[in-house]
Amino acid sequence: MQTILGAGGTIGIPLAKELLTYTDKVRLVSRKPEKVNPSDELFPADLTDAGQVERAVAGSEVVYLVAGLAYKASVWQEQWPRLMRNVIDACKKHGAKLVFFDNVYMYDPSHMHHMTEETPINPISKKGEVRARIAQMLLDEVSQGNLTALIARAADFIGPSDKSVLVETVGNNLRKGKKAMWFASADKIHSFTFTPEAAKATALLGNTPDAYNQVWHLPTSHKQLTGRDWVKLFAEELHKEPRLTVLPKWMIGMLGLFMPIMREFREMLYQYDRDYFFDSSKFEKRFGYVPVAPEEAVKAVMSAGS
Repeated sequence: MQTILGAGGTIGIPLAKELLTYTDKVRLVSRKPEKVNPSDELFPADLTDAGQVERAVAGSEVVYLVAGLAYKASVWQEQWPRLMRNVIDACKKHGAKLVFFDNVYMYDPSHMHHMTEETPINPISKKGEVRARIAQMLLDEVSQGNLTALIARAADFIGPSDKSVLVETVGNNLRKGKKAMWFASADKIHSFTFTPEAAKATALLGNTPDAYNQVWHLPTSHKQLTGRDWVKLFAEELHKEPRLTVLPKWMIGMLGLFMPIMREFREMLYQYDRDYFFDSSKFEKRFGYVPVAPEEAVKAVMSAGS
């Protein structure tokens, strides 16, 4: 049995499909799980409840934690540590391996121009502090020999079923005849991980015994595209003019007074005012893998939404 905690989301759905390559027993766990494959086992559970998590993990060989919480620092601070502790304890009790799908919020901003698995941990945002804390919880258990686990990290998302900032503010805006929107600076490099590829790689890592007890960057194109380059790619795919508006930091601060999501997003703007390059060479060399090109990712996203 391989179990997905937080099934049904951007990564959970394609991950469920990919796991059929390795097992015919997939359990989907969320508050209201829905089948992805006909053979899926559904297990409704609240991941912040230790008892429910323990029962959801029982009988699992591999557990994938791909849950997402409301994009709000206070929610993350309250719920993520508890959720991670519940999952770690359940995996330890039942002898399950743990695969944690993570992001890059905990990395030192001064090293974002070239992020690898060795990039220093030094978050400057509240959300980054939470991600650093829960990742360390897992790594501490691994170092103490209490848990077999790995961390799979992705850059910002681009994907056909994704509601990411990139898809919403660039792709969908251009499709509607509006200007694409970027933040802080459109002339800085920004990597994006293709979500179907991230799911495929996560399943592969979870079923590769020697991949455990370490951190992996999921496959992401090495093409160093700026915000302006991304807008051009989407515009070309849609046969539109690459019209673009760049929102300065002060304007996002003003929008935050009226839009809660912008208020939460403001602390992450440092990811847009400098180069953000995500290096997945470790994965590529280990598995002989070539990531999907940005052009193909954009084509998949726009075709799915047409």
